[in-house]
Amino acid sequence: MSMVEVKNLIKQYKHTKIRSVDDISFKVEEGEFFAFLGPNGAGKTTTISILSTILSKTSGEVIISGFDVQKEARKVREKIGIIFQKPSLDVHLTAEQNIRFHAALYGMCGYRLSFKLMPKAYRQKVLELAEIVGIADVLFKPIKKLSGGMQRKLEIVRSLIHMPDVLFLDEPTQGLDAVSRRSLWEYINQVRNQFGTTVFLTTHYIDEAENVDKVCVINHGKIAFCQSPEVMKQNFLRQELMVDSVNREQLTSELSDLGLDYTINRLVVVPCQGSVQELILKIKTPLSVLKISEPTLEDAYVEFLKKNGGIE
Repeated sequence: MSMVEVKNLIKQYKHTKIRSVDDISFKVEEGEFFAFLGPNGAGKTTTISILSTILSKTSGEVIISGFDVQKEARKVREKIGIIFQKPSLDVHLTAEQNIRFHAALYGMCGYRLSFKLMPKAYRQKVLELAEIVGIADVLFKPIKKLSGGMQRKLEIVRSLIHMPDVLFLDEPTQGLDAVSRRSLWEYINQVRNQFGTTVFLTTHYIDEAENVDKVCVINHGKIAFCQSPEVMKQNFLRQELMVDSVNREQLTSELSDLGLDYTINRLVVVPCQGSVQELILKIKTPLSVLKISEPTLEDAYVEFLKKNGGIE
């Protein structure tokens, strides 16, 4: 079942003839971890805003969890959770009060002045999620006393309290230190595995998308790529063999005789055209160093943008 279905989506602002989003189509399946990537100005934020009912479309069709974002916007909002790029917490409330207010807005239950007066189902869900993401100890503390990482974790709990079908993460780790980033992703993955939530991610930290099910790249308002990370890496980068020998001159001469391209950057780097094992067997010069370099998604993404006019 498709949780997000976008067909021929167009967004064109009245003051310009340029389409911010230019006839794009893609699907996100139930339970999928989906990364929506693109350089600044590519149309990423505009698309996310339309999918989350914040911005109206010019034309096309967007279906979220079976509901049309234009005709059934209220139903769509009930089915999605959002962690915005910028913090959206009320700093005058406690962590739990922020969650409680959110739950009331989503119609889960009426707002009560005390956590103890809230329905049992709400209290159990808050405590369960707080334990999962590691904020149980600060649940009743004022927002002002929480670190940036703790506040981000609170936003996860708040976005999941109504059990959305789709969780939108818009640059969820921006501004966090490396330790907080890693911790946050551990909890997001734990929540995703436990509840089967469909996750729709946008990020400029491409390493965060390394383990997604599908990568969709938007560039100049159009979908330029939409397949698995493995396919992107295979299409735009190859494995590299990094070797060296006590007799480097003999090694490089042999590589030339074999018709192999290479570069020297501390080690001798040989791009693999086929099987890396077959390449190793071809080299007869005794090797003092042998390493295999696997391309990362970030490497492939940057190479993809270079070849498709996304960066200079």
